[in-house]
Amino acid sequence: PDIPVIDQAYSKLSNSITVEWRAVPGATSYLLTAQNGDSFTETVVANSPGTVTGLKPATLYRITIRSINSGGKSQPSPFRKAKTVLAAPILSVSSPSCDSIAVSWKAVYMAAGFSVSLMRSDGLGRMLKNTTNTSLIFTNLDPGTLYTIKAYAWTVSGIPGDDFTYNQRTSPNAPADVQVAFNSGALRAIVSWMPAEGALTYSVTASSGLLKLKCNTSSASCMVPSLQCGSEYYVSVTAYNDAGSSKPTDAVSLKTIPCAPVNISIEEDESDHLLVSWSSVNFGHYYVVFVKSDDGLEVHCNTSHTQCHFQSDCGFTYFISVFAYNKAGQSPLGDVFNYTTAPCCPGDFQAVLVSSDTVQVSWAPARGAEVYETRAVGWRGAVLCNDSATACTLSALQCSTRYNIAVYSFSEARGSNTSCASKDVATAPCSPEIKNISKEAPSVISVHWQSNNEEATYIVTARGEAGFWHCTSSGNSCTLISLPCGSAFSVSAIARSPAGQSLPSYSVPLETAPCCPNDLILTQVTQSVTNISWSVGMGAQTYVTTLESPKGQAKCHTLQNYCLLGCITCGTNYTVSLKAISETGLTSTCTYQGYSSSACCPSGVKLYRLGNNGIRVYWRPSDEMISYNTDLHGSKGNFTCAPNSGLSHCDITEIPCGDIYTVVVSPVTDKGLKLTFCPRKIYSGKT
Repeated sequence: PDIPVIDQAYSKLSNSITVEWRAVPGATSYLLTAQNGDSFTETVVANSPGTVTGLKPATLYRITIRSINSGGKSQPSPFRKAKTVLAAPILSVSSPSCDSIAVSWKAVYMAAGFSVSLMRSDGLGRMLKNTTNTSLIFTNLDPGTLYTIKAYAWTVSGIPGDDFTYNQRTSPNAPADVQVAFNSGALRAIVSWMPAEGALTYSVTASSGLLKLKCNTSSASCMVPSLQCGSEYYVSVTAYNDAGSSKPTDAVSLKTIPCAPVNISIEEDESDHLLVSWSSVNFGHYYVVFVKSDDGLEVHCNTSHTQCHFQSDCGFTYFISVFAYNKAGQSPLGDVFNYTTAPCCPGDFQAVLVSSDTVQVSWAPARGAEVYETRAVGWRGAVLCNDSATACTLSALQCSTRYNIAVYSFSEARGSNTSCASKDVATAPCSPEIKNISKEAPSVISVHWQSNNEEATYIVTARGEAGFWHCTSSGNSCTLISLPCGSAFSVSAIARSPAGQSLPSYSVPLETAPCCPNDLILTQVTQSVTNISWSVGMGAQTYVTTLESPKGQAKCHTLQNYCLLGCITCGTNYTVSLKAISETGLTSTCTYQGYSSSACCPSGVKLYRLGNNGIRVYWRPSDEMISYNTDLHGSKGNFTCAPNSGLSHCDITEIPCGDIYTVVVSPVTDKGLKLTFCPRKIYSGKT
């Protein structure tokens, strides 16, 4: 095609140049070229005008155009010089205050000055400022209002460059009419305000010292949670939009409810009264103490001080809570304290001595008591009894002792109530201790004991199969009389006093000496042997019989009630004694009437025949004062001869013949008895 001819080349944008030319017949398209030094940019367009893009701002280019068809490209047209306009300033916009907008930018190459215009988004209130600086401020604007800012640079010749448009809203004004409503139960505050023009969000700040609590919202109210009791907060509201924040509103003071009082102490400052005290709390104008007893009764106390007095009673548990108050309301519930007063003292207290060392104590139940402690204090120590029952048995008490007995009520919370009244109870006398038993006479026994109670009367009892014997004394001995012989007794003693009767003493065995046999019979068996027999003596186990004379002694020890005594001297007077001995060795010496052994048998007995039917018997007498008797015994008859005293022979006549006779010469006893143990002689009569 033919070479096109450029009519004009101009720049409207800093990165492009627009070219106008007349159409070339037969051309289907055109090649635009912008060259700057060694660099160039080409663009194919269909017809005029055409624009070359991708150029540098404020740069002089040589512009050529070539026409194109299917046959090829024409030669370049004569060039035209064209310069791109200045680049648009890149704006940095902010709203430093609610009524101003600050605009700044970087320097633009080849720019001699700048024009900046500002207009409300609704088209009202346009402002224009020209400057050679790179920043400026628009003031006296409406808060929270959207503005459109347009800026461009211009050359020395006044040619404007590209413009830059930016929409900017002024920051909002501080909200008005801030109201704070405090919720004491939830410890939170509801903050409300009048909406600020152009504000998108709001931030509420509640400050107390270093503590800051915030809440953010897009509405005209906000809840600030988790406030602390006993604090003063300063509440302010700040409005925000995309331009920034308003100034905080003037702080509104908020005093929260007081905290629950602490360091609560409870003590009984006097009888039947409780003193409740606590530490003062911040912003606490007055206090209310609630005291509820476990029976449901509740009382309270209002005070501006830090203590209250309440009447109390024994055996109750009191639940105590303290609240502080101010204009904001009541403090939260703090610790609920329970205080248990000492349990009441048991009523109807009784102490009864039921045995020598045992006291039965009983009482009525006491309010507040869980366990009862019964204490008996004597001079030797204390005896304790712990039980939940309303009775107690104090055993193993010291005898003959005065005890101070008290029943103390006990609770786990308060321990023992030791202010309860007591009673004195004396125990029965101690059991006497028998020290000695002595015999004053066979049937008289003296009993001696250890006396341990001056008020006591002592009773001694001897028990046995024979019966009971008693004696009484206020001293330390008494005498049992008329005790039977040969008997065994168990001797014990008791003591009696106004307090009661002691337990019996340990028994001491007592045995009286055996009884002497009533009957004693002596029978001479031979000239030197005597048989002694006697009746049984009560309590005797063995017997010792003794025959004693100046010529000697004969003795026998036996279990039987008879005995043979040998070595008896004939014709001798003996004293007779018998000892009855018990199983334990007790002895009764029994004396009986004297005993005379029989006269001695004669010696030298000789027989002389006197005719056919007679015999003369001769002997030597042992004593001329003794009479003798001669006995002749045979199968055909018995014959006796009793000569006068002093004779030493005797004649027996008319003896049948043809028989064998036994001849015995024996002395005659005082009672006229003949002794049968003298020697025998044999005599044979003639046939």
